Amino acid sequence: MYPQAYIQYLLQFHCHRDYFECHEILEEHWKADPPKERKVYWVGLIQLAVSLYHQRRKNFNGAERMMKKAVAILTQHKEAMEQLGLDYTLLSQELTTRLQQIQDKKLYTSINLPIKDSALLALCAKLCTSNGLVWGQKSDMANNDLIHKHSHRDRSDVINERLRQIKLRKETL
Repeated sequence: MYPQAYIQYLLQFHCHRDYFECHEILEEHWKADPPKERKVYWVGLIQLAVSLYHQRRKNFNGAERMMKKAVAILTQHKEAMEQLGLDYTLLSQELTTRLQQIQDKKLYTSINLPIKDSALLALCAKLCTSNGLVWGQKSDMANNDLIHKHSHRDRSDVINERLRQIKLRKETL
């Protein structure tokens, strides 16, 4: 009933607290659709994860920017959030509260998405058990690889693409 990528996002979000991986998983899922058919609410969930990643690293400017974007998207897609098994009202409240905490430069604390669908929760619990994970586990603030994951990845493909785009722009001038 739910896309596998969404289930994986939920597991990363609630068990590992690997928000970087949440971003990667849903971005790949979102981009699998043709550009004109892409669903913007996936971007909202991506931005939520990115915001939490930034807040955990005490990058409050980045966290605020991403949370504002996430709030703008997710609060406009009530039906989609409910179809994803989330409690829209509680989600909206959580996002508003978290945005205020970020604006007040409060340190990161782990949050859980308000999942309303008991079958979805049961599926996630089963997957946690079978993979030796703990649902709702707090973020490991001592895990530098998790907290600073973006700085440990190979970005050569991204850098090469940027250089290619710069070269193309110069050639068209």
